[in-house]
Amino acid sequence: MLATRDEDTRSLRETVIYGIKGMSAFLHQALPMGKEDGKIYAFIYEAMALLDQAYTSQYGDPEITQVNIGTRNNPVILISRHNLADLEQLLEQTRGTGVDVYTHGEMLAGHYYPGFKRYDNLAGNYGNSWCRQAGEFRSFHGPILFTYNCMIPPRQEIRNRVFTTGSAGYPACPHIVPDVNGKKDFSALIKLAATLPAPDEIESGTILGGFAHNQVGVLANKLVDAVKSGAIKKLFVMAGCDGRMKSREYYTEFAGKLSHDTVIMTAGCAKYRFNKLDLGDIAGIPRVLDAGQINDCYSFMVAALKLKEALEADDINKLPIVYNIAWYEPNAIIVLLALLSLGVKNIHIGPTSPAFISRNIAKILAERYGIAGIKTVGDDIAMFMAAND
Repeated sequence: MLATRDEDTRSLRETVIYGIKGMSAFLHQALPMGKEDGKIYAFIYEAMALLDQAYTSQYGDPEITQVNIGTRNNPVILISRHNLADLEQLLEQTRGTGVDVYTHGEMLAGHYYPGFKRYDNLAGNYGNSWCRQAGEFRSFHGPILFTYNCMIPPRQEIRNRVFTTGSAGYPACPHIVPDVNGKKDFSALIKLAATLPAPDEIESGTILGGFAHNQVGVLANKLVDAVKSGAIKKLFVMAGCDGRMKSREYYTEFAGKLSHDTVIMTAGCAKYRFNKLDLGDIAGIPRVLDAGQINDCYSFMVAALKLKEALEADDINKLPIVYNIAWYEPNAIIVLLALLSLGVKNIHIGPTSPAFISRNIAKILAERYGIAGIKTVGDDIAMFMAAND
């Protein structure tokens, strides 16, 4: 990386590389469903659309769903990260065995798809985002399957029940590979689960999600009416990644202090900073609309274009939508680049600026696109609420 001596050239090159990595991750998720288009490799926005098409054609359009976050008293397997094709195979193989399957992290989105609702052994979602896995995995007790990234090296006491597949991996953990037909054998997890106790319940109740673009379309008239009447003053896109640093508490405080005439649109594991807050609703519209995984930020782009048409706005930046995105990894960078490709301006990212953005490039992004970082919760809310007024 440092072989590129000019700092600004290096900054631009790294931004593009991280963007391509994020795009490649979405494409890799779409491939198991048989979706591939050579033209997509040249475009960013369309790559997210392809993954959306892969998921919805395979499992149906996400539905507004209450997801159980408590536990049942059965043997269990936890599946973490993004790959819905792995979730489908695991549910098929555990069906009728008495073993329950719980999702973790961004796999929460699996509950929103009709194709998974036929499995009565899909018991709920356990825990929060990836950065809390060390503690939550100890209390789960059953086998844990990683299907994608954001794996923290497991502690010794749980390592014998951690399995990996796909692009996830850790030297001490068994790795499950597909056969020539793409089928994966999860029998080792099922056998181990039967010997282990049920999980400790760490919380109870339900959380609401499933607001992908199809469901936002269902709510479109209500949203437009609420915006026109002033019942909804701002829509906040608070998507992206979670992380371990204390500075991430900003997003919990920010969501909690937003006025009751605002709605949050979220996707990715950033939602775990506020998706369990009781923020109520506006005229039947929940104040937190969770679309799903980080790639489901595509839904907000579709929704913004629909709202632009409904409100007869001549510029997407004249909509009452503001962007306060938490970044951490390439998937969040590709979301940023996709928004820029649509002409969206004044996006704020935090809690820190990407280290690969040089000062000169940051200045250009600020001057041309209005990209900026975050400050304090109070200052940022005041700034966002005043925008476009």
